[in-house]
Amino acid sequence: MEAGSGEATYRVVVEYDGTEFKGFQFQPEVRTVAGVLETALSRLFGRPVKVTGAGRTDAGVHALGQVVSFVSHDAFPVEKLGLALNSALPRDVTARDAARVEDGFSARLHALERSYTYVVHNRREPSAVLRRFAHHEYRALDVERMSEAAQALVGTHDFVTFCGVLPERGGTVRTLRALGLEHEGELLRLHFRANGFLHRMVRVMTGTLLDIGAGKREPAEAAAMLAARDRRAAGPTAPPQGLFLVDVRYPDFRSQRAGAALPPLAAAAASPQSS
Repeated sequence: MEAGSGEATYRVVVEYDGTEFKGFQFQPEVRTVAGVLETALSRLFGRPVKVTGAGRTDAGVHALGQVVSFVSHDAFPVEKLGLALNSALPRDVTARDAARVEDGFSARLHALERSYTYVVHNRREPSAVLRRFAHHEYRALDVERMSEAAQALVGTHDFVTFCGVLPERGGTVRTLRALGLEHEGELLRLHFRANGFLHRMVRVMTGTLLDIGAGKREPAEAAAMLAARDRRAAGPTAPPQGLFLVDVRYPDFRSQRAGAALPPLAAAAASPQSS
């Protein structure tokens, strides 16, 4: 669609520190990521703009590769949209890779896969530097036990046991395509990749795996938890601050930027003794 001909659909990749937000989805009277994006975009385009996000992250959850889509007039030069949007956004939200896309594109409905990373800071004492971006786990963890349990969760299953609030429509079957653990010094990263996730699914799985790593549960229990189809069979919900939406994949696009580092990794690499 050429500039000046009417409406256009836009796609923008968004990064945010979720600490001061009450989640992604717009809510009146509280600060949300969608709310600040819509305020900034409405100002830039001179008319109300509503955004659709690829993932409805909870309060306190971060993103390095959230994707949003919206429809507005096509008079705004798309090559300047990222710069203009960043000048209008607060410091804890940034935009990149703005593009015009085909009419009808939805950041949520057309996503093929989403990837999340959960970061755990594993030592006895908490860290003032990392507490915004990693969950402090004081218990000693056996990563091999956690990896063994994780493999039982990979595949197509009914994940209702690991669901917070049941979806209003649709089922609870999802395909978890990968669940990998990466251990580096005091930091443990859990990487999840699936065709879709249920409410708090990553955080419940993480809390369960942490209990297994700490010896509170056995690795063999993971399969039994799936079979139980009962939230009470799983472990606790891990807190939000360790969770990052890192990538959303579409047929011809993915939001993850090559070489991007999670904030805790960057902080630890810059000053290993600071935490």
